Amino acid sequence: MKNSKPHGSSTSSVMTTLALALAVALSACGGGEKSAEAKSAEKAASAPEGEHKEEGGLKLSAEEAQRAGIKLEKLAEQGFADTVTVTATIRPNQDRVARVAPRVEGRIVQVTAKLGDAVKAGQVLAVLDSLALGEAQSALERARSAQRVAQADYARAESLAKDEIIPQRELLRAKSSLETANADLHAAEDKLRLLGGTASHTERAASTFALTAPLGGTVVQKKATIGELGSPAEPLFSVADLSTVWIEADLTEDKLARVKVGAAATVTVNAYPNERFSGRVTYVASMLDKDSRTTPARIEVPNKDGRLKPEMFASATIETGAARAPALSVPSSAILLLQGQPTVFVAEGGGFEPRAIEPGDKVGGRTVIKAGVKAGEQVVAEGAYALKARLLKSQIGEGH
Repeated sequence: MKNSKPHGSSTSSVMTTLALALAVALSACGGGEKSAEAKSAEKAASAPEGEHKEEGGLKLSAEEAQRAGIKLEKLAEQGFADTVTVTATIRPNQDRVARVAPRVEGRIVQVTAKLGDAVKAGQVLAVLDSLALGEAQSALERARSAQRVAQADYARAESLAKDEIIPQRELLRAKSSLETANADLHAAEDKLRLLGGTASHTERAASTFALTAPLGGTVVQKKATIGELGSPAEPLFSVADLSTVWIEADLTEDKLARVKVGAAATVTVNAYPNERFSGRVTYVASMLDKDSRTTPARIEVPNKDGRLKPEMFASATIETGAARAPALSVPSSAILLLQGQPTVFVAEGGGFEPRAIEPGDKVGGRTVIKAGVKAGEQVVAEGAYALKARLLKSQIGEGH
């Protein structure tokens, strides 16, 4: 661990550039006569390496610091769990996705679900009119009628045979006819059911049927349009239960041995930069992709509020179960870019000094600092952007 300031020339270069810019801006505002501030800035710019444009850096009163929301953190080495960080993409939980298509071809006559609707299991999504279903319904009514006639014939034959009015073979013939009618009725009911209809008792054959959601979730795809023909070959709706989502990533060979199924993981997305979503590794593929030389892995994350959207890009930090050596770290939000270099503000000499640093790995919302600061120094943990804005404003002079 390096505790002394590295990249000294880089830090001095940043401060010198800022001082020269301030000097030019102030002299331009003074109309040819150099102001005291400009002379001071030029003096700071020409000062020996290691000196700053202003002793103690940016000066803020206690009230200004409070308004800017500045909070300090004393640097100290601390241990971290060893982690692997990968880029990933959010996908729906494929175990909770249903693609809904009709069992039989039919014309769409009503659409009751819209894209993005939350639906319950069994809720009607659309209504279709099918010729095949109407024919199956008619066949069922005919089978019911034939069964009723056969039932009546058998009852009559049974009564006559009991009084020995007809021979026994007539009774057996009537019984056979009833059994055949019962079988035909069951076959007609099964056919109607398989086509998606219901065996209701109606005077007229019903040719319409409802397309329903097989599970509760969100309608994520809709292709149903009134008047168009729906067929079993193409789903009209896709319903996804997004209460859990999959975070899919590709592991390179050097990371593969460090990631195990069941490992805890933390996921961040650009939409919610200050929030972290917890999950676990549920799958690591058994084979490498021969083209990318990576192995697919999956993290399952609860998503009760639905803020994680499929196809979002994400960053996933996976715990390996091992420990890493203690190191200095700061909140990741404390690091910003000045003159293209990662920089933090350090409380020094009653002010705030920008300090170029060398960042390392990001772990749980913090970033390891390899070089640029040392233990015991006070770093601005919150409010760094307010200081950056004040520093940039000073380069051009207030009101110019």
